[in-house]
Amino acid sequence: MRIEITSKHLTVTDPIRERIESRFEKLERHEVNLITPHVIITQEGPEFQIEASMGIPSGKLFAKASHENLYNAINQMGQRLERQLNRHTHKDQSKRHIKPAAIEIEVEAEEAESAA
Repeated sequence: MRIEITSKHLTVTDPIRERIESRFEKLERHEVNLITPHVIITQEGPEFQIEASMGIPSGKLFAKASHENLYNAINQMGQRLERQLNRHTHKDQSKRHIKPAAIEIEVEAEEAESAA
């Protein structure tokens, strides 16, 4: 997978590139195709801001983080993307999909009690 990394006012060194790639390797564990990942790094004053966007088969993910330490900002960005991807991959298992069936069972039970 090729990650496009753009930076403003900062040179992207090999350790920075390796840290970003390692965060995206963790995302690949979810077995979802990551389409054209793009990372933008900017430095505003003492803080580094990092933004990442990528497509997935059913939508798009975006995360933004800022911190005084660039590596901490990269980790925060990776964690946010991982949460979004985890939410996406487990969406069909969420409780909100179970509730309508549970409500129907309760309604049927109440109708049976009122009929008796």
